[in-house]
This record gives sequence, C-alpha cells and structure tokens, in this order.
Amino acid sequence: ELVAKSIHALGARKGAPLISVNCAAIPESLIESELFGHTKGAFTGANEDRSGLIEAADGGTLLLDEIGELPIEAQARLLRVLQEGEVRRLGAVAPISVNVRLVSATHCDLTQMVADKQFREDLFYRINVMPLMVPPLRERGNDSIELAHAILDKLSKKLNHPAMTFTDRATKAISQHTWPGNGRELENAIERAIVLSDNDQIDSSHLSLQQHES
Repeated sequence: ELVAKSIHALGARKGAPLISVNCAAIPESLIESELFGHTKGAFTGANEDRSGLIEAADGGTLLLDEIGELPIEAQARLLRVLQEGEVRRLGAVAPISVNVRLVSATHCDLTQMVADKQFREDLFYRINVMPLMVPPLRERGNDSIELAHAILDKLSKKLNHPAMTFTDRATKAISQHTWPGNGRELENAIERAIVLSDNDQIDSSHLSLQQHES
C-alpha cells in the first residue's frame, strides 16, 4: 500500500482519488457489488443505485491488494474494465466509462495459480505489465533499523511519550530478528516496548522478540 501511495503521489494522477481495496477482506458474495457497483433491484437488499469502488477511483489509482483472492467471476469483469475502459454495474445494461490506473499486490504465486486454473491467464498478463518486487524486511539490511527509528518517533508522539532511543542491545535485536510479520510486526513490537519501558530508552527485553526467533 505504501508503494502504491508513492506511485500515486509522484504521478500525474496525484490530484485524483487513490482507492485501496483488500480483496481478502470482502466476502465473496459482496466483492462484485463493492467493486463494480449495482442498480436498484439487482439483488435482494439492493434498495438503490450504488457506484462501485472502481467508479470511485475514476481518474485516479485503484489498489487491489491481495488480488489473488479475487473470485474467478470478478476476475472476468475486472479484465473487461481494463481492456475496454468501462464498468457495468450489477443489473445495469449500459456501461460507464472509467479511466483508472490499476496497482495490484499479492503474496500469492500468481503463475502457479494460473497453472492451477485458480487465476485467469488473460488477466494475469494484463496486470503483469510492470512487476515490482518488494522484499521482506528480513532481506532489506539496515532498513529495519531506519524504519525502527522512524516508527519509534511516530509512536512516541502518538502516545504522548517523551522522545525515546534504542539501546545497543535493542538495535542488535532488531537487526537480527527475521520479522515474519514485516512492518506490522515491527510497529507492534515497538509500540509494546514503549508501553513496557519505564524510562526514555528501549532495551531488547522490552521488544519481546525471543519467542518469534526461528
């Protein structure tokens, strides 16, 4: 999501909306309505016309996080949006023109999913124009230390805590940890450490990382 925000902010579409959608967080029965919108009476409970998130991103950027979780039927409809530049709400006859830049993200192996018939091959090649590999935190060298300092500063202000620093032991623990939860795990560990520390320093014991080591 941070990569998508940077792409959006540095491009010509920065003044337009950036809509982020976690495909894994929306029930399969609702995903098409959420993305493409619907007309009144399209299904039980559709009491009025409603635009979808793709329409909301018109002129801007749409981030589909965990696109590998998108149902096959929704994949077909998304392909049409990308190829034709138009979206058709559920229950509608006439399409609506849209101009959306798509950024998609996944932790899945889409190539294997295509081979297993779980992801449409045509959609895969349509979205695989400019692949960007974001390495996990454990493969990013001293980035973990830089991020830790930035997160510590942010959270200290959020929690109304005086400025804090890491001890050498804490810095060593951060650099050696494998961070299977990546940035979220790092942020949670630091927030917990701020709460547990009774002074202006965070030690390795406050981070409570030992139980996560492999």
